[in-house]
Amino acid sequence: MPNRKKKKKGAANPEARKHSGKIARWFGNSRSTWICVVGVAVAAAYAFFLYSYFVLPFGVRWRALYGDPTYPVGYEIHGIDISHHQGKIDWVKLSRAMVDRTYLAFVMVKATEGADYLDECFDENFEKAKEEGFIRGAYHYWSTLSSAREQAYFFLDKVKLQPGDLPPVLDVEAKPENMTDEDFQMEILAWLHIVEDRYHKRPIIYTYYKFKEAYLSDERFDDYPYWIAHYYVPEVQYKGKWKFWQHTDVGRLPGIKGYVDLDIYNGSYYDLEQLTLKEEDFFVPEIELSDSVDYALNDSIAQEPEEMLD
Repeated sequence: MPNRKKKKKGAANPEARKHSGKIARWFGNSRSTWICVVGVAVAAAYAFFLYSYFVLPFGVRWRALYGDPTYPVGYEIHGIDISHHQGKIDWVKLSRAMVDRTYLAFVMVKATEGADYLDECFDENFEKAKEEGFIRGAYHYWSTLSSAREQAYFFLDKVKLQPGDLPPVLDVEAKPENMTDEDFQMEILAWLHIVEDRYHKRPIIYTYYKFKEAYLSDERFDDYPYWIAHYYVPEVQYKGKWKFWQHTDVGRLPGIKGYVDLDIYNGSYYDLEQLTLKEEDFFVPEIELSDSVDYALNDSIAQEPEEMLD
């Protein structure tokens, strides 16, 4: 019987072994490559998401926070608006503060919110603003939780304006979801009319420009002075008439710890003074006794039934 060499179990053709090794190496390298590609794609998508939804929208705010301060060009009258968020203010330092190499001219002070909240710093801030020679104003923050009448009378009860102060300010930034645009506008007009009846001067409306265009673009609001909020832009995009522009919420000034809103007035200092309340705005004509008696008599006669007048 011929002597045959037995093949070892598992032995393979050298060429086949070589070929299968190449396939294994290729498959292994290919899988690593795909893992790398997928990883890079996921990382790129994540970076794009972060940039689109977090960095890009707030990029201008970051520049305002950490870059060199920039101010609207072409305006000379600067001011600020404040509330309890600014904490204790050093009014002596603030009176010497400058914005774009110009002293502050006016200060808007938060007074009330809704129908039952008085800003804890209002009384002091409002008094100090006058003592330091600023033209001052007081604003009411509109609430969707109470009626226009309640809010208007609460504001009038807590805020006592004087000649030389700016007209009352209504800060409105929200509309109740369950209220139609027309009903909402009627509520705003009710507040404005009640307060105007007290001071005989149109109140100032504060809001951001998109809200104005969405809900307060009706011609019934056109005659009210408009204080627009539009941050971190070189120019106001709102095309209508406006008096004040709140151009940033990250201003820095001596006397105030933390950030403060910066504003400009669209006009001269003389124009700003002309906007303020005057002595005659507080004048209520006195009715002489004889006149009041005649008026009462005429009024009572007017209410008598027709048969009693025969």
